[in-house]
Amino acid sequence: MNDEVEHRLSSAGLELATVQKRAFAFFIDELILAFLFLFIIYDQIAAVSDPDAIVALINTFTFEYLLIKILYQTLFVYYYGATLGKILVKIQVVDAVTMQRPIFGSALNRGVFRIISEMIFYLGFIWAFYSKNRQSWHDKTARTLVVNV
Repeated sequence: MNDEVEHRLSSAGLELATVQKRAFAFFIDELILAFLFLFIIYDQIAAVSDPDAIVALINTFTFEYLLIKILYQTLFVYYYGATLGKILVKIQVVDAVTMQRPIFGSALNRGVFRIISEMIFYLGFIWAFYSKNRQSWHDKTARTLVVNV
């Protein structure tokens, strides 16, 4: 961790969240989003009986699912500083400079780059294991940190 970030964190009385907590929050968020998505398209899935047809049906909604994920991440981080998964594990996202909730542009940037990190074999998430400030790609591009509450 660089000295400047460490100083800002200690001045605000904050400490970085562990990668394990972040991973658990990610898992919770993915479960919530999957159930929400399945709830939204349940009628269409129920009308299909063949497993291959169900997979094909779900694949037709890829864009919509990605949009739901971006909106979920953006709006929760902007309004609450955390998604439901982060709230449950008691971590939150803060701006790396102000140590406050991110502005809308940063929250949107973070939501979009989170999807990009997922699309590239989750390399953006793995990056957090080796980053000084435990920042994933979406944290770096949005200039955010994830801290304990």
